[in-house]
Amino acid sequence: MPLITLRDLDLHYGEQPLLDQVNLAIEPGERLCLVGRNGTGKSTLFKVLTGEQQADDGQIETARELTVARLEQEVPDDQDHSVHEMVAGGLGELGELLNEHERLTRALAAGDDDAMSRFEALSERIEAHGAWQLFNRVETVLSKLNLDGAAGFAGLSGGMKRRVLLARALVREPDILLLDEPTNHLDLDSIRWLETFLKSYPATLVFISHDRAFIRALATRIIELDRGKLTSWPGDYDKYLAGKQAALENEERANAEFDKKLSQEERWIRQGIKARRTRNEGRVRALKSLRDQYAQRRNRQGTAGLEIQQGDSSGKVVIEAEHLACQVGGKRILGDFSLTVMRGDRIGVLGPNGCGKSTLIRLLLGRLPPDRGTVKTGTQLQVAYFDQLRDTLDGDKSVLDNLAEGSDVVEINGRKKHVMGYLQDFLFEPARARQPVRSLSGGERNRLLLAKLFSKPFNLLVLDEPTNDLDVETLELLEEQLVNYQGTLLLVSHDREFIDNVVTSTLVFEGDGDPNSYVGGYQDWLRQRPEPARERDVKGDGDGPKAAATKTETKVKSVAADGPPGAAPRKLTYKEQLELKALPEKIEALEAELDAVQHRLADPDFYKGPAEDIATAQRELQTLEDTLNDHYGRWEELDQRPS
Repeated sequence: MPLITLRDLDLHYGEQPLLDQVNLAIEPGERLCLVGRNGTGKSTLFKVLTGEQQADDGQIETARELTVARLEQEVPDDQDHSVHEMVAGGLGELGELLNEHERLTRALAAGDDDAMSRFEALSERIEAHGAWQLFNRVETVLSKLNLDGAAGFAGLSGGMKRRVLLARALVREPDILLLDEPTNHLDLDSIRWLETFLKSYPATLVFISHDRAFIRALATRIIELDRGKLTSWPGDYDKYLAGKQAALENEERANAEFDKKLSQEERWIRQGIKARRTRNEGRVRALKSLRDQYAQRRNRQGTAGLEIQQGDSSGKVVIEAEHLACQVGGKRILGDFSLTVMRGDRIGVLGPNGCGKSTLIRLLLGRLPPDRGTVKTGTQLQVAYFDQLRDTLDGDKSVLDNLAEGSDVVEINGRKKHVMGYLQDFLFEPARARQPVRSLSGGERNRLLLAKLFSKPFNLLVLDEPTNDLDVETLELLEEQLVNYQGTLLLVSHDREFIDNVVTSTLVFEGDGDPNSYVGGYQDWLRQRPEPARERDVKGDGDGPKAAATKTETKVKSVAADGPPGAAPRKLTYKEQLELKALPEKIEALEAELDAVQHRLADPDFYKGPAEDIATAQRELQTLEDTLNDHYGRWEELDQRPS
């Protein structure tokens, strides 16, 4: 039986419906990803599911005593509470009783005798509500998410704050957990930890994300909100992409046939009515119906017209940094760092939040003086800098004024274009272009900043977290432009697939030392990084908890792990040789089983069966994926050693 069923749900804002006859059934154990362009109403649909927003029409059927919790997209930064208080607050009124109990306990321990009477009265209230067991629930969640309940919430990193908010949602023990852009502003370690945690989480998940690697790792079904309509795509993200492309092509063909018929009927009506009156009246009515259908048709929003202007070639050496040292607020960022950036280099900068990635960029651009060392920039540099803080946008000015700066035209690759037309290429309609920047969403601000950057030629492009809040289509178009870009690129990002598709080398902050250089993107770094970095993943240093690494990463060990440093690799034992020989056949059998289960889950009719069968199949899928990862890891480990 579905946990929630939506039937013919309608919700209107302005002229066009945000939700138009929406139907959806959420089954137990599913991990649904809700995708769609920015502004289509995904967060609003979440509010409908939690009861915060009422639909204009339609029915919502829920299972008895259903609990729904939501992790919101925005992280509050003005909460003067401890982590324990924030998590317990997820229990509502009972959580406030627990928090007051904690405060009074500390007051009594500090010798405040006046607190005793309040403490006794509060204990009676907790007893009356039967809430003592909730203490254990809060402590269990804090332990599971590796959180210090006594720590102050305001002083945590962005990643840890989101983990606290996740704990606040989990403490309710929800049947359905809603996650709105859970990876936004998280570093790579936190994203990997969240993936691992959610894969083993027993409740039903519905999440909004534009992180393609995250979607591929978690989603068992894709639901898309497009022009008010909700469509379901069983299976993984790649099957959704293939099905969506086919659906769009069918829609284009149907629209073309409809438009052709409408054009023919319009020509007929202009020629006059020559046949029998009764038949002509029917044809006129049919034409009126066609006109109504055309007027009601919601065409798909276009894709942003990103176009990079290639500047003149810079000198061969773009940036030369030697022996840089830098501290910020007493924290060491660089100790003795040297780097030469050559023309055409495409460098990604990776590392946990707060490690100094943005500081490194500012040092290399000369916008921040180092404590020691020198930075020399090459000749004929034209720099375009995308700042994650959006400091180059004036919130009080309109979108138009931020871009145009008093001019009516921009020149794009030698062609003059009116500013309003150029903004429409970035999906800003005239009315939106005249509104102040402070009223824009995060995705719209990103698009405006890209429009401003790309309105001028450059040969050094610096992008600091450009992917936050961008929808997938705009993200993929930006990728395509960057792949074809002939200049030099410095990129800071936590989007793993974006990094893999764009950069050719990476600088990675690993621990307390200076960043290390690797060839390739994110996946290449995972293969090349030293063993201690992998050990830290397993032990949970930094922002990640214990057991932060995926099973594949914990299984893949370097040869050096089998002996002391400098020792020759240990040879395979006879038993290990037999194991290595048998592994390909086992892997092939597991892949066949996995393919059969995926094929079953991809069938829409399968979801009409009993909920227990669906949950069993999804558990079987997860078990097979984990076992296959273990086998691949073991095969790689054994294959690297001599026999």
